[in-house]
Amino acid sequence: MFNYNGLPLAKPESISALLSARETSQIETVIIGGGYAGLAMSCCLKRRNIPHVVLERGRIAERWRSERWDSLRLLTPNYHTRMPDWRYRGDDPDGYMSVAEFISFLEDYAHSFNSPVLTGINVESVKRCANGFQLQTASKTWQAQTVVIATGHCDIPFVPPVASNLSPDIFQLVSSQYRNPEQLPSGGVLVVGAGASGAQIAEELVNAGRDVMISVSRHRRLPRRYRGRDILWWVDQMGIYREPADPHSERSFPAPQLVGSAEGRSLDLGILQARGVKLAGRVSCIDNHMVNFDSNLEQVVNQAEQEMLELLTRIDNYAMDNRLGGEAIIPSPIQLQPSPGRIDLQQEGIHNVLWATGYRRAYPWLHLDLLDEQGELRHKGGVTEEPGIYVIGLRRQRRNNSNFIDGVGDDALFLTDHLSNHLCRHSALS
Repeated sequence: MFNYNGLPLAKPESISALLSARETSQIETVIIGGGYAGLAMSCCLKRRNIPHVVLERGRIAERWRSERWDSLRLLTPNYHTRMPDWRYRGDDPDGYMSVAEFISFLEDYAHSFNSPVLTGINVESVKRCANGFQLQTASKTWQAQTVVIATGHCDIPFVPPVASNLSPDIFQLVSSQYRNPEQLPSGGVLVVGAGASGAQIAEELVNAGRDVMISVSRHRRLPRRYRGRDILWWVDQMGIYREPADPHSERSFPAPQLVGSAEGRSLDLGILQARGVKLAGRVSCIDNHMVNFDSNLEQVVNQAEQEMLELLTRIDNYAMDNRLGGEAIIPSPIQLQPSPGRIDLQQEGIHNVLWATGYRRAYPWLHLDLLDEQGELRHKGGVTEEPGIYVIGLRRQRRNNSNFIDGVGDDALFLTDHLSNHLCRHSALS
């Protein structure tokens, strides 16, 4: 079960003993999830010699394997791919990793410190027990003093309730199910959502010859490069990523509307419109084949424009203060073409609707009172109200980059300190 590309990982003696045929195993810490957040936490625990296992329902980086489209590349430059004790070491630091390359990166990372990952293990329940927590899987019961939830921000795709009103002859899918244009039945496509995923998929579809319409709500527009550098170089250099984040504040720096590509090009609504993608407002109502849109398109485009200009001005001031060069070429304002308030999907030849409307978190296996009214974990910086239960990898968990590859390491260090102190207190009371 501790496999890396088919090769057995070396296991400490204390961990090996837990993998016996016994129905119940005890250990200090269980991490749920073997993505980059779970592996970062595992590395930090390994540094402190805290015995733990990582329970992964599929394979290492399973969501990157089974819930991403074929052409996807990371939005962040390779030099931002930094984890505790591990970072990108290739010859293209300014490039953007493909999904396959990133999966290999994480596999190599797990192998580098012999992370005790158990794959194919689905956690069915987590509940309190006399000496900590009991985790039930199909094959074994685990008892742990601490549990780290590392199931991530992008858990369950969110589909608005209006989707249920679509005619059954319209093919629907969510962005995590999308692989390539050939996967969709013939005909046009309505992409709902203009974040990074929606914009990239809309571009790929129109480039493949599809008629595409994109439904737009709140989003962030940024150029890929500014003053001769990747826009995220400036964001990182200025410390914006590392600023403390209020998870309820819309002013926090969000995931931007960007694309990773070999040529380092920009992608925004103006570029999509110039390539033939029709822009519409937010979907407000659906009745069979009839789709109504809010008249909010100009407003949200102008808001994204204003927020982009605010950031670019902040970059200009930083560049001047630090005597950094580069020509400040500001992207042109988007000149919107008339947008529809209502369409008939049949008349428009649209046979597909792709929902790129974000994600929600779900914890049906967590039998503890830790969820708020929206079903989200109540926590402060990853420390929940239940002593010994932690979470890592959520958006704006502590800082603006908490759910980024380059951000989980700092949170993992913070949580490891807290977890270690908890274990010490627990040991002292035993």
